[in-house]
Amino acid sequence: MSDKKMRLAAYFNPTGHHVASWRHPRAQKDASMNFKHYVEIAQTAERAKFDMIFLADGLATRQADMEAISRSVQFIAHFEPITLLSALAAVTEKIGLVATASTTYNEPFNIARKFASLDWISNGRAGWNLVTSAQVAEAGNFGRDGIDTHAVRYGRAQEFATIVKALWDSWDDDAFIMNTETGLYFQPGKMHYLNHKGQYYNVRGPLNVPRPPQGHPVIVQAGASEEGKETAAMFAEAIFSPHLNVEAAKAYYDDVKGRMKKYGRDPDHLKILPGLSVVVAETDAKAEEDFNYLQSLIHPMVGREILSTMMGGLDLSKYDMDKELPDPLPENKGSKGHYDSILAMARRENLTIRQLGARVAGARGKNTTHGGPKKVADYMESWFRAGACDGFCIMPPYIPGLHDDFCNMVIPELQKRGLFRTEYEGKTLRENLGLPTPPSRYQHQAAAE
Repeated sequence: MSDKKMRLAAYFNPTGHHVASWRHPRAQKDASMNFKHYVEIAQTAERAKFDMIFLADGLATRQADMEAISRSVQFIAHFEPITLLSALAAVTEKIGLVATASTTYNEPFNIARKFASLDWISNGRAGWNLVTSAQVAEAGNFGRDGIDTHAVRYGRAQEFATIVKALWDSWDDDAFIMNTETGLYFQPGKMHYLNHKGQYYNVRGPLNVPRPPQGHPVIVQAGASEEGKETAAMFAEAIFSPHLNVEAAKAYYDDVKGRMKKYGRDPDHLKILPGLSVVVAETDAKAEEDFNYLQSLIHPMVGREILSTMMGGLDLSKYDMDKELPDPLPENKGSKGHYDSILAMARRENLTIRQLGARVAGARGKNTTHGGPKKVADYMESWFRAGACDGFCIMPPYIPGLHDDFCNMVIPELQKRGLFRTEYEGKTLRENLGLPTPPSRYQHQAAAE
């Protein structure tokens, strides 16, 4: 049996991933603006030896039917993630700190500088979740009337990521000699101007932050479209994938890792972590009871609105909620991964829109499991052994309650089976993920010359 270990990310929506999380008595209702709450859950995740904390983000208050969003907490009002992770870096020591930042409404220089700074503040624990932005509400916050096409967004993202990685190499690792006797602070030949001129960006450089402790902060991605998978094969070192069954996850795993070879990358240098929302309790029966209670807290309007969003903004208001989705459906204009997974589940189980809304809204399109610690560990192990993942992005339905329960119940079971670490292997996020430190692009050039 392989001694390969799972990689685990802790996904922190403020009150939890379940759409009705804030209504549960074991959730922190004011979590969105409660820094002490974040300190406690980050330290709990670190004690459990999670690889990383992951913070999702959006650049607008979510726009939808007011009756639905006024009953929601996710993506309404919350901390800016890089600011929050910089603060959490001071109260943690080894857990990775990963934040979402969009390539659509940022400049490469800004992103390179922020994540290089976070890497220094955290002593090498920073990660960037590279995303593009497709919400019209976000465009309105940046003086734009609409959004770019999918192809343009990903074209910009690929050039953007290339520039960011190059800017992180602006200084050689040993550039700053700080010699007080000679008065030389840095060696001039070890500072590099980028002078990038591309299709979308012109960037001179150098970055005004020294080369990060990890060389490059870890790049995370979540694309399921063709452009998304190609971008992941080019840049990603971890992927949070959306698949709902092991067969689809395995196909995705093999597809993306198979694309890496043409970019000269080792497939083992990419960790694929499907999202998994877990309700765990002392027994299967107690977990089932808690799961059903959580589902009962979902308002039907919220369920339909989340389902509509997850399926690319599909207007479901004109359909009977107690009938199945019509066939055929209008053209999908959103996330291909979410759309395909949800539609397959609806057709397979003959779910009505009301039932599908409740199913999807609870975990917002992510995979779910519930039961006692052994049942949950069995489920995770089956995916891992099947080669469908390198671990999971754990999305507690409500926080802190189910985050604490997963750390206290499931983590020890995984450790007992030899599937998860008992101590951190290193001090940086790269070391703990088993990823190499990338050499500077200028080292490659010097070696070639």
